[in-house]
Amino acid sequence: MKNNEASSLYTVQAVSKTIEMLEILSDQAAPADLPLLASKVAMTRNKTFRLLTTLCEKGLVERDTKSGTYQLSFNSVSLAHKMLRQSPVINLAHPIMEELAKKHHEAVYMTVARGDEILFLDMVDCEQQIKATPLVGRRFPSFSTAAGKVIKALETRELADWLLNKKPGKKSGGVDSQQLASELLEIRSNGGVSIDCGGLGEGISSVAVAVRDYGGAVIGAITLLGPSFRMVKERIENEIVPSLIEGAALISEKFGYTTTEKLVFN
Repeated sequence: MKNNEASSLYTVQAVSKTIEMLEILSDQAAPADLPLLASKVAMTRNKTFRLLTTLCEKGLVERDTKSGTYQLSFNSVSLAHKMLRQSPVINLAHPIMEELAKKHHEAVYMTVARGDEILFLDMVDCEQQIKATPLVGRRFPSFSTAAGKVIKALETRELADWLLNKKPGKKSGGVDSQQLASELLEIRSNGGVSIDCGGLGEGISSVAVAVRDYGGAVIGAITLLGPSFRMVKERIENEIVPSLIEGAALISEKFGYTTTEKLVFN
């Protein structure tokens, strides 16, 4: 292998490991030490230390000199926010999310699919004293969330049909396939609304409505969530679902999706 080819391969691997390290640190609930990070990124401690040192020099990671642990710096968070603000999904959806959060006094998110997971991409928080921990940047298995079920249900009916044909009792992502198929078909029949309790954590309920582009393809879901004691059935059905449908329709219109009637906030 030529020197320039070897250098190119090394550069790609280095970038890949750097991104992987940043993702690992973003998922850590608390600062992590070198042995843990080395095991997670599948590198020797020496190489991991050099990578972390470089990230610290660039201001993306911070090292606690007393404990020797590492965590993401405020600079990395700021960089992520700058990148997110350039996303058309966020730019177009955020003003409507603000209206929804103000109206219902609950946190509102824009969620998108990433493979078999759902990524919580953007958020407008509420001022409630009791609320869920912010989920921006977090990923969850698709079938464990209202947003994931909406997106999967509307992608194609074939998934639900396949699940129905599986043997009774078989699991798909930890969920009974027959039960999941019925839920996906119900979401399709009601136009893309999903309600979940517990998928994002004990005592958390969420409602998600699909957002579409100019061709009708689902590009994400607008999701409102809050403690289950506030998210009672009557409130969800009479207030939150109609409001989220309006909000999702407005966002979809911004992406060129046309509806039979123009929906506005009251």
